[in-house]
Amino acid sequence: MPQNVAQKLISSHLELGDMEPGAEIGLRIDQTLTQDATGTMVMLEFERIGLPEVRTELSAQYVDHNLLQADFRNADDHEFLRSACEKWGIWYSKPGNGVSHPVHQQRFGVPGKTLLGSDSHTPAAGSIGMLAIGAGGLEVAMAMAGEPFHLKMPRIWGVRLVGELPDWVSAKDVVLEMLRRHDVSGGVGRIVEYHGPGLETLTAWDRHVIANMGTELGATTTVFPADEEVRRFLASEEREDDFTELVADDGAAYDDDEEIVLSELEPLIARPSSPGDVVPVREVAGTKIGQVVIGSSANPGYRDFAVTASIVDGRHTHHAVSFDVNPTSRQTLAALAREGHVGSLIQAGARMHQAGCLGCIGMGQAPGTDVVSLRTMPRNFPGRSGTPDDKVYLCSPETAAASALRGEIVDPRELDSEYPRGVDAPREQHIDTRMLVPPDPKPDTELRKGPNVASIPDQEPLEEAIEAEVLLKLSDNVSTDEIMKAGAQALPYRSNVPELAKYCFEPVDDSFYERAIEARDEGGGGLVVARDNYGQGSSREHAAIVPAFLGVRAVIAHTFGRIHWQNLVNFGIVPLNFLERSDLDRVDQGDTLALPRLREQLEGDGDRVTVENRTRDETFEARHELSDRQKQVLLAGGLINAFREGKTEASRSRA
Repeated sequence: MPQNVAQKLISSHLELGDMEPGAEIGLRIDQTLTQDATGTMVMLEFERIGLPEVRTELSAQYVDHNLLQADFRNADDHEFLRSACEKWGIWYSKPGNGVSHPVHQQRFGVPGKTLLGSDSHTPAAGSIGMLAIGAGGLEVAMAMAGEPFHLKMPRIWGVRLVGELPDWVSAKDVVLEMLRRHDVSGGVGRIVEYHGPGLETLTAWDRHVIANMGTELGATTTVFPADEEVRRFLASEEREDDFTELVADDGAAYDDDEEIVLSELEPLIARPSSPGDVVPVREVAGTKIGQVVIGSSANPGYRDFAVTASIVDGRHTHHAVSFDVNPTSRQTLAALAREGHVGSLIQAGARMHQAGCLGCIGMGQAPGTDVVSLRTMPRNFPGRSGTPDDKVYLCSPETAAASALRGEIVDPRELDSEYPRGVDAPREQHIDTRMLVPPDPKPDTELRKGPNVASIPDQEPLEEAIEAEVLLKLSDNVSTDEIMKAGAQALPYRSNVPELAKYCFEPVDDSFYERAIEARDEGGGGLVVARDNYGQGSSREHAAIVPAFLGVRAVIAHTFGRIHWQNLVNFGIVPLNFLERSDLDRVDQGDTLALPRLREQLEGDGDRVTVENRTRDETFEARHELSDRQKQVLLAGGLINAFREGKTEASRSRA
């Protein structure tokens, strides 16, 4: 039968299972990507696995998130990562070289390959015909050990693009249109595959913008074909030999279909505090602003900065606006400098920062109190910027630049200037790979661990039964930023779970840590209940590791974010779904819930788990969506224990 691009990528890497939507499959992973906010934990996990070197075709470690060196902690972790790369044969991208996703696309991305990354925006590599998926760090460590990556076979959602983008509308508006239509959970359980004649007008970097923010839809990943545009892109990076054409067969079908007429789009913007709260820019025009930030993996291409520079060229940004520019790779920054765009930005008042994530992860650039910040970034979850009750809007570079000039949100079509054309690519590229340290495995290398690097807490096998207090009752769309916050205060402890635990759930309840410690030390541990899409957003597995350390033993929710759901399983926390939406209404924070037959029921063939509310003297049933493999992982107390006990593919082959 004719296959679409996603089906070709999956079938060529399928090691376990059948390609039926909802069935668990196992995929061979060719490449892995880690960054420093999650990579320290990945390396500690790989150390626990005990292999002399990685088993992938290519693994790359980037230092792009925790770049502020206010004390020894971040710098020590960079050195730990460098020693781990030297020991196990991993590419090391030095601090300042750039954000992982654009650098990986420039240097390592190969059409037809699979990429697993401990960063939820790893799907950006789908822009050049890869099957690129974000996952928790432990799953990435397992892939580095040769373990297949397990997931439920997604539905393939074909989005046909027709027409051509009008002036002042760009790729960011395409993905914002998808979010306007479907919100932050519309892509759950799906791979988005773009096709149609409109693709001819979108560059590889345009596609990167769209694929990157497909994560905000909740999609498993986003896929584009590897066509002549991808060939052109790879040739510009002096890597045309890596090109393999990968396009959908004639007559290929999709599980779901949609169409976007590009010529009908207008400038869009996501309002605080969700990427899914999207409206036309004209509806919020006139809102006073105090900050504009250009950059991040969501708008990383040369054209995104060059368009901004062209719009502000010869002008100066409004006196009330902090105009921040974060280059996304050193190579792109050098190209912008050669073409004169850096000078235009500086003359317009830009604060030029090093190549990295920075404000996107709350690592600096926090806006002031009640200050509206416009950002070309992928996320605006509450407080993610580093400022409580922040007011962050997400928009295109065109909208951001126009607004920076006026000091208020402006529909860029209202500017009294022509749309800048011809800035999609620099006139010439200068490839410089000296900030990338190539792999050369040296198993005798000693891992250099600073005083802030702590061992991973041990996990115990699942108990026969659980009885514990509901420590938190939460609403819809709780993000991993709210479970385990980002930012300059907490992230330096990402390799020190006991210290990081002090920030757990702080954005939603700053009493959680003390209450959880008390419940854990008394022997009962705790439970969390929530509504829809619990754990959306970042792939950071700390949002599972830390609650597990604090004694959280199960989470019962209406629905879960895909990556976080799997992370809970990996670290021995039982994820359960309410059978009836009304059941959550009959559970209060502070109630004591019991799961009296938990282990027995997980060992059985059914998908039901009995829950007794001892406080109300009521009983209801919850449902699990675990495969037999995932049951074994939970029963063992987590994925590391299951690996040690020989219950995974890689551990069995190792034996």
